[in-house]
Amino acid sequence: MFIDTHLHIIDRSALPYPWLSQAPALDRDFLYETYATEARRCGITTALHMEVDVDPAAMQAETDHVAGISKKEGSLLAGAIVSCRPEEQGFAAYLERQKADPFVKGFRRVLHVVPDDVSEGALFRENIRRIGGSGLTFDLCTLPHQAGRVTELVDLAPDVQFVLDHCGVPDIRSDAFQPWKAGISEIARRPNVVCKVSGVVAYADAGTWTAQTLQPYIEHVIASFGWDRVVWGSDWPVCTLGGGLSTWVAATHAMLSGVGEAERSKLLFANAQRLWAF
Repeated sequence: MFIDTHLHIIDRSALPYPWLSQAPALDRDFLYETYATEARRCGITTALHMEVDVDPAAMQAETDHVAGISKKEGSLLAGAIVSCRPEEQGFAAYLERQKADPFVKGFRRVLHVVPDDVSEGALFRENIRRIGGSGLTFDLCTLPHQAGRVTELVDLAPDVQFVLDHCGVPDIRSDAFQPWKAGISEIARRPNVVCKVSGVVAYADAGTWTAQTLQPYIEHVIASFGWDRVVWGSDWPVCTLGGGLSTWVAATHAMLSGVGEAERSKLLFANAQRLWAF
């Protein structure tokens, strides 16, 4: 059993994705039906949709589109992490609307695609603190060199449950283990951060990586955060850049081959069930 905490659906007929023109390998439709067929074969029983950085004017439309898919019979979708703009004045009202929607489980604002001073702004930080006590999470999608900014933001909002995406996006392809390792260790000292073991195959060399290539990164994340503060995600379709969903699931099984069932269950589904109240 797997709960996939990081699924992207790309439907260009339904929503605008300005960034896709700069990412030719992903510049096509990746529809729910394609994902669901493979996911069921892999043992995935439930999925959370992760926002795909649509045009800001379409943020609510993306949530509505995915919620519509979740209502279809047998859908794997159980909720969504939605896009937001905490740097803008309208965030407080937006937060209240999302709190009223049980399908919404949290927020994300990708921070490595904007200047660092966006997350350092007073309004951004005030709005992040507003999330505290709402039961909604905030995903952090950052690069290793931004670890200091992550810890600063997390420390300013101790009542917010943060989720660090993709093991902190290590540069596995360049074997840049040490600087990434130090940042993960420091972030993990904050009890209000959970780490998402998701889609790291996209950061390895697509032609040569093996489970052993990924193992040191996964082991360090789990050693740092502990089994109670890790969740699993596919990052489909980005994971197709490194082999695809089935390959990432198989690598996960290989890396967990010596782990007890109780620990495996925490990573693969139990922690996600608790965190997002499925």
